[in-house]
Amino acid sequence: MKDTAIHVYGIPNCGSVKKVRVWLESQGQAYLFHDFKKEGVDPVALDHWLHQAGWETLVNRKGTTWRQLDANAQAKVSDAASARSLMLAHPSVIKRPVLVAGADRQVIVGVNEEAWSCVIS
Repeated sequence: MKDTAIHVYGIPNCGSVKKVRVWLESQGQAYLFHDFKKEGVDPVALDHWLHQAGWETLVNRKGTTWRQLDANAQAKVSDAASARSLMLAHPSVIKRPVLVAGADRQVIVGVNEEAWSCVIS
């Protein structure tokens, strides 16, 4: 049996993560929350996200974690494998929130109420 629960991945104090959590609650939707800071990132889940959303979407180049990396570390992120390594080592570099929902485990990265509505209905 496939997991059809809604999963939200991110950091609790992130404004974008707060938006999806408030939105889900306003829709009466239960969800499971996975805190990157406390729990890290599951490599199998990350592989699924990479397959569905792509590494370019998942790496948050505007965030504090990315900006704190030295130029050499940033330059090394040039494909899915290098992005995966970075995201496993520094989960905070993943664009948030990551919402996974539905029988097909559709992945939505970032704030997108229209897309959220499509996967929870």
